[in-house]
Amino acid sequence: MSRVAGQIDETKTEAILEAASDLFSEKGALVSMEQIARRAGVSRQTLYNRFPSKVDIGRALATRRSDAISAPLRAGGDPETVLTALASGLLEKLCGANARTSMRGVALMSPSAPDVAEAIYHAGPAEGLRRLSAWLADMDRKGLIATPDPDAAAEMFSGMVLGHGHLRGILGVAQPAFDREARAREAARRFLRAFAV
Repeated sequence: MSRVAGQIDETKTEAILEAASDLFSEKGALVSMEQIARRAGVSRQTLYNRFPSKVDIGRALATRRSDAISAPLRAGGDPETVLTALASGLLEKLCGANARTSMRGVALMSPSAPDVAEAIYHAGPAEGLRRLSAWLADMDRKGLIATPDPDAAAEMFSGMVLGHGHLRGILGVAQPAFDREARAREAARRFLRAFAV
């Protein structure tokens, strides 16, 4: 089936994002837009039409990741179910196949491309915290939990779930073996006990 004139081929967009993610992990900010286009199998014009800069690519990658991780907050359900699913998603990203290289790639590019690193942080982790904070504030308004400072509570939950995982990822140290689902449930339950009404 042929595309309608002006319609964007999403497979090319996905190829660009995958190529950029891999290259950012391998080379940090040193990767060029030309290298991304070549790895993705698209022309430079196609790349620039979709993403005018590495900042735009970094933002798109982080947004995609944040959307996936925060999906349980939009799905609804009781607080324990939602927080367990959120924790499980965080742990999956932390311990996934390319998590270490992804975190190291962002860390590597931070000194030489702070604009890219900042875009990734604000579109990804900071947006995830903002969404969790908004959800916690909503749960507080409904009287289901007591979070007078939802921003601080969101950071506490994230820290409780991830522990030293980010540090291990940045340093390239293997994560110790653990039961992800059990940890996700435990983090959700302990958090809810700490902020019980």
